Amino acid sequence: MGDGWTMRKLWVGAGVAVALGMGFVMLLVVGVYLVAGNLAGASGAGGAKKLAKGTVPAAYQPLVQKWGNLCPAINPALLAAQLYQESGFNPRAQSAAAAQGIAQFIPGTWAAHGIDGDGDGDRDVWDPADAIPSAASYDCSLASYVKDVPGDPTENMLASYNAGAYAVIKYQGVPPYKETQNYVRIITTLEKSFAAPTGRVDPSEQAAGAIAYAQKKLGTPYLWGGNGTAEQGGRFDCSGLTKAAYESVGIELPRVANDQYNAGPHPAREELLPGDLVFFSDDLTNSRAIRHVGIYVGGGYMIDAPRTGAVIRFDPIDTPDYFGATRVTEDGAKALPTTA
Repeated sequence: MGDGWTMRKLWVGAGVAVALGMGFVMLLVVGVYLVAGNLAGASGAGGAKKLAKGTVPAAYQPLVQKWGNLCPAINPALLAAQLYQESGFNPRAQSAAAAQGIAQFIPGTWAAHGIDGDGDGDRDVWDPADAIPSAASYDCSLASYVKDVPGDPTENMLASYNAGAYAVIKYQGVPPYKETQNYVRIITTLEKSFAAPTGRVDPSEQAAGAIAYAQKKLGTPYLWGGNGTAEQGGRFDCSGLTKAAYESVGIELPRVANDQYNAGPHPAREELLPGDLVFFSDDLTNSRAIRHVGIYVGGGYMIDAPRTGAVIRFDPIDTPDYFGATRVTEDGAKALPTTA
């Protein structure tokens, strides 16, 4: 109850401050750190993982939810993290190494492990109704190969996916390969951004610095594609501003808003804290359709770079196209693909 009262005081104070203008800057920065101190380590206990709202495109969400529970080594959020990392949920994705479809199977692996997930009589690597069940089935097969290996079954499964089950058996756990260790870390970190939080999400200590950076840009004209460079007159678009704000405190975000959404867990509207990224979309079922982002400052307001012809300013967040929020974490940002 004390923590909730602290947050309510912060939100009310920030709301009054927006009305008063720039006088609230130091109060807000101090407030973020007070909340961070009060809530540090207060996250709830874990449990069965469910997908966070909108993290998986609506067309694929039932498949991921169903097949993500195929065996104990996987869960829907983990399966979603793999699909996002592999293809960004693009069913037509094809890599230079001939990996194909939403789950990026190479032809040899598909021939051995592809299944007819929708029971229509064929196995089509380009059809998510086959490819998503096949990805889950393949994960579970790998988990069964290494079930007697000591350590975390999910990490051993992911290591097998990257390096082969033989290597995991040989080293009796995640092998000492940098690529494999990075893959395990990336997927298990990304999993947190696809899972619905089971308790309070810890605040970011970098949030105040990101807000302070954005505040200094108030009044700057918008520029589509703007990254704030000297050649661009220090101008930004929406995701260019949020990227630069968090870069100022040592966190590297992807360039586009729909990838920034996966830079950490997703607090509910009533749990927002200053520094959270807030997102907007015309399709509230699909994070890949996100088209706008701002930095929440409290009191129902954000700092954002809205559109051509406007300037960086305070805007309300409670609009019909409000999609959700992300509490940026350093590990979450590091796990994201670096290309748009």
